[in-house]
Amino acid sequence: MSHKTRILSALWMIPLVIVAILYLPTAYFGSVIAIVLLSGLYEWATLAHVKSTPTKLLYLLFNAILLCLIAYFDDLQHSSLIITTFCGGFFWLLSLFWLWKYNFARTSNTFNNNLKLIAGSLACIPLWSALIWLHSSEQGPIWTLIAIGLIVAADSGAYLFGVNFGTHKLAPNISPGKSWEGFWGGLFCAILLSLICMLLLDSSVAYWKFMVLGLLTALFSVVGDLFESLLKRHAAIKDSSSLIPGHGGLLDRLDSIFSGLVIFTLVKFWFGV
Repeated sequence: MSHKTRILSALWMIPLVIVAILYLPTAYFGSVIAIVLLSGLYEWATLAHVKSTPTKLLYLLFNAILLCLIAYFDDLQHSSLIITTFCGGFFWLLSLFWLWKYNFARTSNTFNNNLKLIAGSLACIPLWSALIWLHSSEQGPIWTLIAIGLIVAADSGAYLFGVNFGTHKLAPNISPGKSWEGFWGGLFCAILLSLICMLLLDSSVAYWKFMVLGLLTALFSVVGDLFESLLKRHAAIKDSSSLIPGHGGLLDRLDSIFSGLVIFTLVKFWFGV
């Protein structure tokens, strides 16, 4: 991929994301996110070896109905959003075992493909719920930006430290380009940013809570990244699509956010930050 193309794509994507988070009311923001995630699920279906376009569209329709049901039955306490977000957190914990047994469900057959489709729903729907729960909270847009900022910091830190110092492979059977040096560099950058955010917010919350928030967000952002890499490796493809010039597909941009933002939201509300 051309670095110039990658940078040009980022120059229009980043402002759009920031404007949407800061200025769209939560209802409209949720609608936009739903469209983005459903588009990502179309790519996910490809990773699950679904070739038929009608089948992919049926999968999207099923997930769209689930999103509508969650929104319809949600209440002032956001019970539906909270339950769904917790389901997402549990899924990402379970996904650690899938990463450990990286050849699990590798072969394309009905059971394995359906399992990957279920995994797609468990990645996308809780992310939508977590985003709406977070965005609708007090200072929600700011916290949403912080969550994404921590994930980007972890991803960028991992890249910079990995390129310059990486020698020890993190997960050679899943993503050969990732290193332990990059992993630790990403954690360091996320924790550093979390402390900077604490100072900017002038928060009275204990500093260690912000550090743990940054640490766990960064840790699980790596899990999401590796999980998508695992699916691409099973499908023998490099990018989930070529939708975004220089970046690949939507899933290639959302992989870390799937897991990182769900964990960020759960930890934030658990700590009362």
